[in-house]
Formats: sequence, C-alpha cells, structure tokens
Amino acid sequence: MLALIMAGGNGSRLNRGEKPLLAIAGRPMISYVIDAFVDAGCEPVVVTSSQTPMTRNWCRAQNIIIHNAKGRGYIEDLIESVEALEEEQPLFISVSDIPCITPGIIRAIRAFYEDSGKDACSTWVPADSATCSDGNMPYRGIVEGIEVCPAGVNIMSGSRITENQDEIKVLLRDACLTINVNTPVSLERAEKFLQSKSRR
Repeated sequence: MLALIMAGGNGSRLNRGEKPLLAIAGRPMISYVIDAFVDAGCEPVVVTSSQTPMTRNWCRAQNIIIHNAKGRGYIEDLIESVEALEEEQPLFISVSDIPCITPGIIRAIRAFYEDSGKDACSTWVPADSATCSDGNMPYRGIVEGIEVCPAGVNIMSGSRITENQDEIKVLLRDACLTINVNTPVSLERAEKFLQSKSRR
C-alpha cells in the first residue's frame, strides 16, 4: 500500500527550520516515520513543497520518492499528490511529525480498515493524552464515547480522494501516537522516548 507522508508545512510553531528534518535522537524526524511505513510493508512517498526544499533534497539523497506539491494547504496538497500519482487504490496518509509511530501500529490500522469494508479509516487518540492537552491539537471529536484528537494517520480511497468517504473511526490508546511534535514539550517527549528505545 502506498503511504503519503505529508511534509510540506513550514513548522512555524517550533521555529527551528524545516520540521521534517528536525534532529531527534540523532536522526531527522521524518526518517522514523518513513522507516516505520517501510517496515510495515508500505511504499512511502513524501509530499514536499516550496516551504521544505531541504526536506526534498534529503529525500532525493536517500532515494525516497517525492511529490513536490504547490503548498496550498494540507488537504489541497494531499489531493494534488494523489491525482498526480494517479493512485486509485486505498493509501495511507500520514503527518511527518509522529516519529514514535511503529510498524505494528501501522499494520493494526490497516487491519481495522480492511476488516471494516469501508472506504476510509481515521485514527484517534484520547484527548487527555499529553500532546493533545497542551494545546497543539485544537481539533477534538468523540469516538467510543470519549473526547479524542486526530492521531495523524488515515487511510483513504485514492479513486475518491475529492469526495467525502464513509470511514471507520479507530481509537488507539498506544502512547507512541500521542507524541505529535509541534511544541518544545512534545519534542522533549519524543527525544526521551526514542533515546530509551535505542538503548534497549
């Protein structure tokens, strides 16, 4: 399955250059996301824009497929990329700032999606998770009766990318997905988590 990794934003909230290349435990943040999808059996395509030229160059140096979008916004760049790639099959869409995601989480999301028979799958984490409650995930919803935030990983049908799609909403309680790097606090959490993981 194709995995679009969205990396075209300017990362203004951290104000530390291109966010996908932010070093965490000695590696660019986006590299953790790419590796997780590769290890889960997916083919990653990184979506960059004029705001992330160094990310584009890094991907080229690593022989990672890229699509350089026009940088009009997350949804607009997503649609543009799917149409440019002429992808009609279901595909993952992921943010690039969740470096603690694992292949196991990705495989679990895919299994939920395939078992559902629906067009799409959205994933959510409890809103009382630290990176939701510190204000960097303003959008909230209700899944399974509790307040939730988007986890940043979804599956959509490529052939219907411009349409509203019937989706299964999956609540994931894995702490790895609650670390969305948008603030110094979440960056520190990611650094500690990945450093502890590398020592195991």
